[in-house]
Amino acid sequence: MLLDQIVSPDVPTATKGDSLEYINSLFFASQLQQLAIVDADKYLGLIDAKDIAQYLQDPELFAEGAPFTDFRPSININAHPFEALRVMYHHDLCTLPVVNEEQEYCGALTKDGLLKYLIEHINIDVNGGIIVLSIAARNYSLAEIARICENEQVLILGVQAKANPDTGTIEVTIKTNSIDLSAVVQAFERYEYHVVDTYGDQKIENNISDRYRLLMNYINM
Repeated sequence: MLLDQIVSPDVPTATKGDSLEYINSLFFASQLQQLAIVDADKYLGLIDAKDIAQYLQDPELFAEGAPFTDFRPSININAHPFEALRVMYHHDLCTLPVVNEEQEYCGALTKDGLLKYLIEHINIDVNGGIIVLSIAARNYSLAEIARICENEQVLILGVQAKANPDTGTIEVTIKTNSIDLSAVVQAFERYEYHVVDTYGDQKIENNISDRYRLLMNYINM
């Protein structure tokens, strides 16, 4: 999926000629922290609500010409949403302007819009358990991890891997289609994988079993 499918053309924009009061009203109405400055379809820069608050306290500074075009983060319309997420995280943005090859403004991405994309396309909202493994970087093999899961009739819906240079390990988070993870966890342990944690019915069942044993012990006292 490219950004043209999730970009929002409805995010308000400002122009260099807008008054301080009008720009402030755009922030108030949209409840966003950043807004793009656009002139004749050209993207000029990004303004922050904190800057507007400062100019409201010192209108003369705004009248002298605020440097609205000094900060110009953007993403190309043909980029992948993951790249947009990286740019937003790097600059701590809730709004990211989207442009074409001619730097023409195509709309903007919002943090909520990208979050919705991640939920829909990384299967976060699909029922299924999660397994977290810690693996030595030299032993990391996604093919072997997939084979172990498939042998236990567990389908991998998504994988996230995070390297830890200090320990030389990789933490692998696996989203599966199964809420019963007991068999696949045992399989990983047979292959000497370190299972850091699991999230699914296994913990619920263990908790219920523990409570049942406590109840029976109390009854038999």
